[in-house]
Amino acid sequence: IMLSNGPWDPAENVEIIENLKDFIEYGKPIFGICLGHQLLALAMGGQTFKLKYGHRGMNQPVKDITRDRVFITSQNHGYAVVPDSIPAEVGKVTHFNLNDGTCEGVEYSGIHAFTVQFHPEASAGPNDTGYLFEQFTDLMERGQQGCL
Repeated sequence: IMLSNGPWDPAENVEIIENLKDFIEYGKPIFGICLGHQLLALAMGGQTFKLKYGHRGMNQPVKDITRDRVFITSQNHGYAVVPDSIPAEVGKVTHFNLNDGTCEGVEYSGIHAFTVQFHPEASAGPNDTGYLFEQFTDLMERGQQGCL
């Protein structure tokens, strides 16, 4: 299940958030981008907040904690996930914005899902974050083989 980007306040998407709770129960792999990142966090019990200025443009530095690398990303959003609102048993923050420390990615425990706030499909730093799509296809292949 691919959760794509979109506009506005994620918390206003009450029906979609409830639908996501059902999708989680299906056990299928989920990859969320931008608004999808925020919506899955809300479905998992997290919170979001409105950024004072938002993140706009193709020059946002994001650190991937698991790879210990910094990527220059494309972003266009006005809300962010509150990192402390995701309990440790639910998921862990995997990426954060080096400009303001906001949450840029979450990997969830107990379900086959991960999300990022930035736009890996926009390729701000040529194809630097293309590995996220490989991670998702690997997750889908494992799901097809029953190795969840």
